[in-house]
Parts: sequence; structure tokens; C-alpha cells
Amino acid sequence: MPTLYEATSTAWGGRDGRVTSSDDRLDLDLSVPRGLGGDDGPGTNPEQLFATGYAACFHSALKAVARARKVDVTDSAVSVTVGVTGSLAEGIDLTVAIEAQLPGVPEQTAHELLDAAHQMCPYSRATRGNVQQDVRLVSDED
Repeated sequence: MPTLYEATSTAWGGRDGRVTSSDDRLDLDLSVPRGLGGDDGPGTNPEQLFATGYAACFHSALKAVARARKVDVTDSAVSVTVGVTGSLAEGIDLTVAIEAQLPGVPEQTAHELLDAAHQMCPYSRATRGNVQQDVRLVSDED
């Protein structure tokens, strides 16, 4: 299969260091969250970066599926929460919770769009079977 795009980043210092992209568009300090034994410094962390990329990717898949089905999702939003579970002694795992708001889209249609987006999204495909994933439709009131 041909490669359509590649992104390269380099990290120094692990979770308490720095990460940059090869094109210099990203240059970020990293900090270890308090929940993982760190000082919760001002930098970002791998889980935030993963959640950010996943949210953008899933939302793009959702928009593509909706466009193909001629459903307006202009006001939609996707939030992704990445959890760290386990222990250092037993091993660390990730969980992913995807929450999507699709105002004005009938509930049944919204669920169908989310299911199709979950099948299409490269992040979902890459983590399926390896990372616990939960996809939920939420309303503005949730």
C-alpha cells in the first residue's frame, strides 16, 4: 500500500523532556502528570498528544462519513479522553473514551455515523484489539 503522508517527531528526556516534529511545527516541553508520579509541570504529555491527534482524526472520519451520507454535521465536536491504567509493576495500558456531539442529527443517524467513523478512523483501526475503546454520543447537556 502506498504511503500517503509521513510525520516524524523526536523526543529527548522521555516524559519529562521535549518533543519536536521534523518540520519544526511542533516544539513542546513535556511534563509528567502528578497521577504518574510527576510534578505536573507546565508541559504537555504523550497522552494529551495522543488524545489530540485521535480527536482530530476521528472528527475528520466523522465528517467524511456524514458528507457521503449527505448529513450536516457542521456544529459537531469530538472529545477524546485517554486514560492510563495498570501499574508500573504489572504493566501500563491505555483506554480511550470518544465522545461526540452532533447537534441537530437524529439519534439513530448519529449512532450510525459514529459507528462508521469508528470503522474508518486510522487511530481507531490502529488501536482496535489493543486499547479499550468506548464511543458515546453526548448532548450539549451532558
